[in-house]
Amino acid sequence: MLFYVVLLAMVALFLALRLYSVLGKRTGHEQPSPRSAEDRAMPVILPRVADTGQQAARVADRNIEPRAEQGLRAVIAGEPGFDVTQFLGGAQAAYRMTLEAFWQNDEAALADLVERDVLSAFAEAIAQRREAGETLDNRLIRIESARIVDAQVQGRDARITVRFDADIAAVTRDAEGQVIAGSLSDAVETHDVWTFARTLKSGDPNWKLVDTDEA
Repeated sequence: MLFYVVLLAMVALFLALRLYSVLGKRTGHEQPSPRSAEDRAMPVILPRVADTGQQAARVADRNIEPRAEQGLRAVIAGEPGFDVTQFLGGAQAAYRMTLEAFWQNDEAALADLVERDVLSAFAEAIAQRREAGETLDNRLIRIESARIVDAQVQGRDARITVRFDADIAAVTRDAEGQVIAGSLSDAVETHDVWTFARTLKSGDPNWKLVDTDEA
């Protein structure tokens, strides 16, 4: 009897290991979860697209300012796998993840999303907030629009600037948890201009935030 119990346990272990080998590995096509630190480490990732001519034609999209068209064509020429639509989708995801990491004082997540200078500015603001004993209870209600307003390529270094129009409910609480500013019931219109950068044809597919401004 003991022999059969041990045998069944070995079979169950073998099946579990086989399932893990098939299901436990990321394929690169899973939808990112905002709760996962691993997924937050992959901000704006673009798939490869074979039809370069089609991509160049789509530069005249309504979500692109005319002044950005020449720069985007340079990006496509430097890396034919670049896809404008996928970039904008990734940029919106990065916008949400960066804001949430900043509001939650998550400097580790920010380090994977932004460049050093931006991280330093975020870390300073977080430190001031902690010193004051304040916390943010903010919510990104919706992103109304994301529009590419500028694009530049110098050598292999590309920069793309996106304007985000969004509604944010912002609340600041003191050390006791009392609301000292803002309201969760009233969303505020925000207009941000963020610039993402990446070295074209590099092994790293991520675009990182290098500059922020208000529109």
